[in-house]
Order: sequence, then C-alpha cells, then structure tokens
Amino acid sequence: MAAETTKPQIPEAQKPPALAPKRPSRWSGYRYLLWVRLLELKREPEIIFWVFGFPLLLSLGLGVAFRNKPADQNSVAVVAGPNAAQIAANLGGSGSDKRSILRATVVGREAALKAFRLGKFDVVVEQKDDGTYWYYYDPARPESMFARLMAIDTLEANAGRADKLQAVNAPSSAPGSRYIDFLIPGLIGMNLMNSGMWGVGFALVDMRQRKLLKRFVATPMRRSDFLMAVMSSRLILMVIEVGLLLVFGMLVFHMPVAGSLWALALVGSIAAVAFGGLGLLTACRAQKVESASGLINLVMMPMWIFSGVFFSYEHFPAVAQPFIKALPLTALNDVLRAIILEGASLPSQSVRLLILALWGGISFALALKWFRWV
Repeated sequence: MAAETTKPQIPEAQKPPALAPKRPSRWSGYRYLLWVRLLELKREPEIIFWVFGFPLLLSLGLGVAFRNKPADQNSVAVVAGPNAAQIAANLGGSGSDKRSILRATVVGREAALKAFRLGKFDVVVEQKDDGTYWYYYDPARPESMFARLMAIDTLEANAGRADKLQAVNAPSSAPGSRYIDFLIPGLIGMNLMNSGMWGVGFALVDMRQRKLLKRFVATPMRRSDFLMAVMSSRLILMVIEVGLLLVFGMLVFHMPVAGSLWALALVGSIAAVAFGGLGLLTACRAQKVESASGLINLVMMPMWIFSGVFFSYEHFPAVAQPFIKALPLTALNDVLRAIILEGASLPSQSVRLLILALWGGISFALALKWFRWV
C-alpha cells in the first residue's frame, strides 16, 4: 500500500494576510446612476431636439419677427367728401413714401365704418360740413389710439400749427436696448425651467409607470443618491443649453453679454437645481404620466404668464408684484438680464439667488421625504 502523501504545513507567521473585501466609496452608487442617466439619452434621441434644438428655433423665430425693421404703417380711412383727397394726401396716401407712419385711403362713410369695425382700419377721419374733424377710434386698441394721435398731429401741422416746444425724435435700436436682447435671457430661463421640470419629473414618473423604480427597492442604493443623480443629469445638460442659447444670440442677433460667463454658469447651476427639485416634488408620488403632466403644467403655467419671459411683469398690478417676484422663474430672469445686459455682479443679486436656492432646497427636501418607489 502506497504511503499517504501529506501537504507540508505552513507556519501561521508565514501565511499571507487575508484580503479584506474592498468597500465601495460613499458616492460610487451616485456616480453610476448619473452615468446611466446620461446613457439613456442614446435611447431617446428626440430629447436632443427638445432640449437643444427647439429653444434655438424659438429664438430664431421670435428674433426674426421682432428684428430691426421700419415701423408698421397704420391704416387710416378718410370718409369721402369735398376735401377727402387732400386730407388723405396730407396724412400719407397709399402711394406715399413707405417710411410714412400713416397710410390713408379715401372710402365711403358706411364702408369705412364697417371696415374699421372689422379691424381693417385703425382710425376713421371725417370732415364735417362745418369744417370740424371727427376721429373714430377704438380706445381698447393701442394701434388705434396711436393712429388717432398721429392723424391729429399731422393734420394740425399741415394747417400751420406752430409747436411751442421743440422736440427731437431719437429712435434707439442699438444692441442691448432691443426686444431680442430682452427676450433671449427670458428664453434661457424658460428653457431651464422646462428642462428641469419635464426632464426630471416626467422621466421619474415614466420610470415608475414602467416598473423600473420597483427594482431599486431591493438594492442597497440610497434614495438620496438616486434623486441627486436624476437632478445632476439635468445640471450637466444645462451647461450645453445655456451655452448654445448665449452663443446663438451673440452670433445671430449680436446680443451683448456685459457680465461674467462664470457668473452665468453659476446662476444656471442654481436654477437647474431649483427647477430639478420642483420637478422631483411634482413627480415624487404621481403614478401616471397623465397626472404628472397635469401637475407640471399647473406649476409652470403661472410662471409662463407672470415671470416676464416675453414681456415685463411690471404691467401687472402692484398688488401682484410680491407674488410675482417670489416665483423662481421671475428671480432667474431678473438675474440673467441683470448679468447679461447690465454686467451686474453676483453679490448684487444675492436676494434673487437666495429665492432660487430656497425653492430648490425646500423642494428637494420635501421630495426626499415624500418620494416612493412604487
């Protein structure tokens, strides 16, 4: 019988130490989730258009519509009468210089009043038998009010009126004072709000509806890591969004940027976090895409109307101003316009930045508390 072979015994002191399992870092789960969120863009390439292409097309369309061009001519109807042809010529007949503000046409009385009611004329001028001038206008239409004043001024000047005060008209269309310069910062703010609300809230509810969130319940992943990864993915896209709109406005419409680009980047980051937090809050318990869409629109609708994207919110009553200025989009638009058009510093905008930060911090805290996976 063969002798049994025995393995040589290694002294304990010479044994190599056992390798302890490597513990993942605190932020490894967050980094992986963030990377996965960015990779999801490949599956839905249409997001690229809505995030980057649509704001550029909107800026181009509005910029072309409100580009520097001669003022629109106001149409004036002169009621047919003995001196109607001369009155129309004094106001600016249909064959007059295209730079004329008024364009007058001689029309019968009934036809003139009917066309005025239909909006074809801005004002109707009629000379009565006693020599007095009657001006038919609509006080609810700004163009009608303007046409009436211009018609009165033109006819009185042709009648030999001497102005007591000398006035010089100096139209301004320099970069920085145009409507497009007011508009592009508002579009940047609106785009940050839309991408934060829809990109975060809609995506979260879509994952819940497809039962993807349910799979995360069994993992050791922190809920805060998941929500921060969703928000951070929008933060990365924000840099490209703001940069594209700024460069587009500067190259195409020669919009001046008086402030610091680093300040704009910081403001955009705070805004992305603020609206991302609002998006999380609206979607933290929504079960269906339809309900999430309604909640998101409910939150964004007041800001679309009141926050001064397309026109100044100063037009609203004074009693509504505190409410309007407390909205996050209002604060963002004011900060963007102050930095881009006025070169304002960040400390001078501390109150508005605090409003943004409070909206983002409170929304994220509430979303973290109320969020559920299923």
